[in-house]
Amino acid sequence: MTEIPVPPAMRPETAGLSREERLAQRLRENLHRRKAQARALASGESVASESQTKTDLSKS
Repeated sequence: MTEIPVPPAMRPETAGLSREERLAQRLRENLHRRKAQARALASGESVASESQTKTDLSKS
């Protein structure tokens, strides 16, 4: 079954946050994902990580 996309401002985890706080949160998530990708590349593992998959699913 397909989930209905929820705008970022209406998500429970971002309900009381300002636009700047939501942006900062997304930037932190992106940084963590990029660092995980870099670690995976350095160790020869697959680039696809759980956090990347989670983020990609939330965009759908």
